[in-house]
Amino acid sequence: MKVISLLISLAFAASFAPGCSGSTATLTSPSSLDVTAPQLPGTWNLVSLRPAGQAEQAKPSGASYTLTLIDGRLSTRADCNTCGGTYTLNGQTFMAAPLMACTKAACPTMAFENTYMKLLSGESTVSLSGGNVELTSPRGVLRFTR
Repeated sequence: MKVISLLISLAFAASFAPGCSGSTATLTSPSSLDVTAPQLPGTWNLVSLRPAGQAEQAKPSGASYTLTLIDGRLSTRADCNTCGGTYTLNGQTFMAAPLMACTKAACPTMAFENTYMKLLSGESTVSLSGGNVELTSPRGVLRFTR
């Protein structure tokens, strides 16, 4: 029974792997946007986050925080944990699935990780400038670079 449960869990987690076929990011009204669908896919490295009403916090030294966007699927590394889910892009509105499948290891940067995941999940406004992307919402701001 444990083997079957493990296989089901692995199959579920694999369904969130980047590069899987599935829904695609869509873009409407391209003439009025800073972002186009081809600019967003790829891997982005977190530089900093700023929860609403708080000071900006740099990514913890030595920790890896990345966001990979491919064909409507997202995966993120939050220090020693990984999460997967879907995203959509409609104009400048970026929507990360509010429920993502995540590992739950106790990382040394757990408080930062929890804030990162709260800021990433849900609806944000996306803006691109050079090799940088910013996700802004009432929850706060995430800043990434290529």
